[in-house]
Amino acid sequence: MRLLKHYIQSFLLLEMFKGMALTGRYLFARKVTVQYPEEKTPMSTRFRGLHALRRYANGEERCIACKLCEAVCPALAITIDSEVREDGSRRTTRYDIDLFKCIFCGFCEEACPVDSIVETQIFEYHFEKRGEQIMTKEKLLAVGDEHESEIAACKQADAVYR
Repeated sequence: MRLLKHYIQSFLLLEMFKGMALTGRYLFARKVTVQYPEEKTPMSTRFRGLHALRRYANGEERCIACKLCEAVCPALAITIDSEVREDGSRRTTRYDIDLFKCIFCGFCEEACPVDSIVETQIFEYHFEKRGEQIMTKEKLLAVGDEHESEIAACKQADAVYR
């Protein structure tokens, strides 16, 4: 009996008509497509995008070369070299982040004691040549200088959220 029922269902193509009914139901439903360049979807304040190095208000870079971000990075994407200055403080001479290795976990931002390295809300970036994915200290500081007001606003919103 079961074999006969299966034979009749396959002969009448019932599975295909069930699939076509499902397709027809969604064919006339309201679409949720976003026209990307013109329309943007809302983004969380905790989104982790492109990295940036911040400066103090007097223009001095915040990074004190403690190398905690390099130590905590699970992907080993951060490379830091440092030197001691004449006044006894340490500063970085090299601060590189390989964005192809980076998994954007945010551990570097959490480990930083002086809020030097941050992950911004920037997600629209691309690379055209080999080697451009390595964010050097100069590139990171330039991103931080350009977007400092946005970074400060996100930090403020995050502090209120906690």
